[in-house]
Amino acid sequence: MAHLPRDKHGRPVPWFVAWIDGQPDFRVIGPGKIADAVRCGLCWLCGGTLGSWKAFVIGPMCAINRVSAEPPSHRDCAVYAAQACPFLTTPAMTRRDRHLPAETGDPAGTMIRRNPGVTLIWITRSYKPFRAQGGILFQVGQPVETLWYAEGRPATRAEVLASIESGLPILHAQAEAEGPDAVRELEQMTDQARALIPAGSP
Repeated sequence: MAHLPRDKHGRPVPWFVAWIDGQPDFRVIGPGKIADAVRCGLCWLCGGTLGSWKAFVIGPMCAINRVSAEPPSHRDCAVYAAQACPFLTTPAMTRRDRHLPAETGDPAGTMIRRNPGVTLIWITRSYKPFRAQGGILFQVGQPVETLWYAEGRPATRAEVLASIESGLPILHAQAEAEGPDAVRELEQMTDQARALIPAGSP
């Protein structure tokens, strides 16, 4: 990501970020970036061409439903984001919604407005875009590697489990509204997600 332009603090500005009045707004996706990333096979973070491996930077809840709101990146770029992004490395940080451009909307799907405190890099060979309420989401393929981070470092098993457990009530409420079958499916998907947490996490 060294070739990317820098903001006033000297931080690389990810490829997807919108520039507004000559300044990057890290909260806003640039026009057409999602379509360009998918159509041209570009890294969401650096804009370079992706290879066989696709790395999704997601939260623990996305490990359960295996859905991402953003296209994939290079593995190294994803690791950099997990180690350097202020929102991802600061669990107490909340989303700043004030003074967003008027035309800015919510991402596709149902957004969970919390900082999970843990970031998951989901590395796979495949993914599938699909249409959802408000735009496009991405069904991630079977993982070949999962990397868990908290505060910019490898996350402990306890931190990962705590983040999953704190977010589950949100998914349970949605599943209960859909009926018993949805609840059972959520329980199965949660067990699959827990199995991805390395027993030997530091």
